[in-house]
Amino acid sequence: MVGEGAIKVVVVDDHKLFARGLSGLVGMLPDVEVVGEAYDGEEAVRLCREKEPDVVLMDISMPKLDGIAATREVTDLLPQTAVVILTGHEEDEHVFEGIKAGARGYLLKDADPDDLSRAIRTVHAGHTIIAPGLAQKMLQTFEEGGSAVSRLAAPPPLTGRELEVIRSLARGMSDRQIAQALGISEKTVGNHTSNIYRKLHIFDRTQAVVYAIKEGVIEVEDLEYRPPEAP
Repeated sequence: MVGEGAIKVVVVDDHKLFARGLSGLVGMLPDVEVVGEAYDGEEAVRLCREKEPDVVLMDISMPKLDGIAATREVTDLLPQTAVVILTGHEEDEHVFEGIKAGARGYLLKDADPDDLSRAIRTVHAGHTIIAPGLAQKMLQTFEEGGSAVSRLAAPPPLTGRELEVIRSLARGMSDRQIAQALGISEKTVGNHTSNIYRKLHIFDRTQAVVYAIKEGVIEVEDLEYRPPEAP
């Protein structure tokens, strides 16, 4: 039985020893429970359909259906489920594909337990989290003119306040935190966010992170793990 209020997590990796070890680690976190493991992409989609987890820790390279395709299917099927892509190294060429598939975060497999805990809680709270090293890789791809991400053609200019808001969104701040930091109401934050999305033709915070890095709105060094705001 899953404890009431616990964050339900599914672990997906084709290396069973790693998956089981990660499940054991996640299961020790307070108010977090592992509700299943899957060892390939197709099994992951079936398991998520059955368990409806809050968070999925998803490997990329898997048989039958890779992690990118599985992420796309899970996020289409369960929009409320947050997928965190697990990758073994910062040079992973699939970073952008995962973002486009709907992943809310990227986590290195050698992250320490505190980073793992913060990542789970951050995406569960509706925010985006990307390891700084992976953010640096994203920036390099932009500079090299990579085709992995669609570029905005002459994006419309944002107001000073909108730049402050998108910078805060990219850093993983909640609407309440942004409102407090900028001295405005949460409703006003929501209005600014809606205007940003409309102007840039983006739809969520993950895309805001990508835009913020691409346009130099935020320094890569500022992309650090931030725990979600306490209730």
